[in-house]
Amino acid sequence: MNILLLCNKSPYPPSEGGPMAMNSIITGLLEAGHTVKVMAFNSEKYHVDIDSIPEDYRKKTRIEFIDIDLKIKPKEAFKNLFSDESYHVKRFISEEFNERLIKVLKKERFDVVQLEMIYMTPYIDTIRKHSKATIVLRAHNVEHKIWERMAKKTFFFAKRWYINHLVRTLRNYEMGILDKVDGIAAITITDAAYFRRVTATPVIDLPFGVDIDKFQPVFEVGDTPTFYHIGSMNWMPNEEAIRWFLNNVWDKVLARVPDAQIYLAGRNMPRWLRKTKKKNVVVVGEVPDAHAFVNEHNIAVVPLLSGSGMRIKIIESMALGKTVITTLVGAEGIQYSEFEDIIIADNVPKMVENICRLYQHPEEAEAIGLNARRLVEELYDNKKIINRLEIFYNELKSKREITVLN
Repeated sequence: MNILLLCNKSPYPPSEGGPMAMNSIITGLLEAGHTVKVMAFNSEKYHVDIDSIPEDYRKKTRIEFIDIDLKIKPKEAFKNLFSDESYHVKRFISEEFNERLIKVLKKERFDVVQLEMIYMTPYIDTIRKHSKATIVLRAHNVEHKIWERMAKKTFFFAKRWYINHLVRTLRNYEMGILDKVDGIAAITITDAAYFRRVTATPVIDLPFGVDIDKFQPVFEVGDTPTFYHIGSMNWMPNEEAIRWFLNNVWDKVLARVPDAQIYLAGRNMPRWLRKTKKKNVVVVGEVPDAHAFVNEHNIAVVPLLSGSGMRIKIIESMALGKTVITTLVGAEGIQYSEFEDIIIADNVPKMVENICRLYQHPEEAEAIGLNARRLVEELYDNKKIINRLEIFYNELKSKREITVLN
């Protein structure tokens, strides 16, 4: 099949959640023998120099960027208060992108056009007008649910009121667009179940997959295990999680195990975190090799309070044989057995207790890490996931052909 992917940001380098999820699909489809073309937005928030992308990857994906300004503009944000349009989505509407898309669709016949996240759905009408391709929405999250959770945790009235306005318009847009695509590939079982309740459009749960051969685990946990968190800090739920963890959990951990250390890695570390004076907290920032960083440490802490979809960094840590301590929100979409593959700690006492216990009993962390790796091999092998996606594409294509004939 010839497949066009429209991406809200570059899938390369796969250094944070969204690009990692997109890249796993792209590389998996290529390895399965399909032809792939990628069109992606390039913004100031997530800017990639196309010359920095390996030549082989550029050739195989025929990737091209269209620049877009995604900066929040106070005047437009204020005017949006008097509109029913989603400000989140509106920012991704680009005449330049639309014109370039038309040229691509006129030049080449595609079997499938895959939209990575709802921010690429404003181009559905253009695709329908200039192509007979099957349109699939790759839903990384139920987008409005992320903001709903954030609104509930916002106590300043004016800010909460504004976020609720964004939630309402985003939810209305998201619910209205689902019937306009031919299929939805949700990243978690939970999200897939939600979509099935609200739309008749065919839905598949298609998790993030890893190339097992590229994940060489280090199972051994020493007598003094170290903790870590890795994730892009320009994703608001990550920053919220680490702020909560440092303010509410870490001091209580040190009161019981004074030598414990946690290492924080990821892009765009905020100033408050870089300047933190918290004891035994090492702010590493962006690392050149995420796998090497994870293998240098022993136990992942992912204290997410909001968000939706699947936490890709959790799957990667599990693939590298690490125990992950997270919340119910963090573990959403992962098919785990608690205390066997992963540890759930949904409040301060549980988080403190589990961190201290694993620090004092590292053999438990080693055993859970072994189970975590087995789980990833069974359920999150990218080859198996791509095979399911191919079947889904073919089912949608057949259904569309039958509909056209009728």
